[in-house]
Amino acid sequence: MTPESYDKTRAAHDEGWVHKWLGRALLAVMAAEWVLLLYAGRWLSAFLVTMIIAALVAPAVFRRKLDVDIPVEFHIAAVLFMTASLYLGEVRSFYQKFWWWDILLHTSAGLLMGVAGFLLVYLLNERREAGLHMRPGFVALFAFSFAVTIGTLWEIFEFAMDRTMGLTMQKPMLGDLSGLTDTMWDMIVNAAGAFFVSLVGWRYMMRKDIFFVRDLIRRFIRRNPVLFRAGGGRGGV
Repeated sequence: MTPESYDKTRAAHDEGWVHKWLGRALLAVMAAEWVLLLYAGRWLSAFLVTMIIAALVAPAVFRRKLDVDIPVEFHIAAVLFMTASLYLGEVRSFYQKFWWWDILLHTSAGLLMGVAGFLLVYLLNERREAGLHMRPGFVALFAFSFAVTIGTLWEIFEFAMDRTMGLTMQKPMLGDLSGLTDTMWDMIVNAAGAFFVSLVGWRYMMRKDIFFVRDLIRRFIRRNPVLFRAGGGRGGV
């Protein structure tokens, strides 16, 4: 084994160890919180915590039932985002305590959904059996549209919950009790995050510059050969 191969193996081992214990610790905290919320009769908060628990155990389910290995980085990012938005934001009222919390999370959502959209269409582009060869501009446009669509659907969900359940998911700002300003800023920062990821992804595909999800794409293809003929698509990653 070469020193370079040894370093990569050691890094993967450390990454797996951190992921495993971080997941276990967070799962224990969420399970305890879930019991306390049920005892207090806070049903909606208990449901939100249930969603986080489901996200924590999702990789194991995907691995056993579908033989799909989700990248560690993507799982950690998704779980941390759900914890920050659903648990800290809604259950622990960070949205009310910190005015910038909602803006921060919607910007992060745009980045994450942009990456998810890029990965989705890029990996489809890599499958030989799909018979597709999409241009970089289309891949970037799809990633941007995917993230903006998810952000818009979330705003519709917030509006529906406020109207039907009497919640305050739309956070009224000073001088705007309707929540319209909050909704618009959420959509703006979500689109900004999505645009940034799409632009970086497009630049990577055009010039093969450094892209922060390149290694993630490579690792996903390598660990899920069943999704790709002969273990890889066109070799363009």
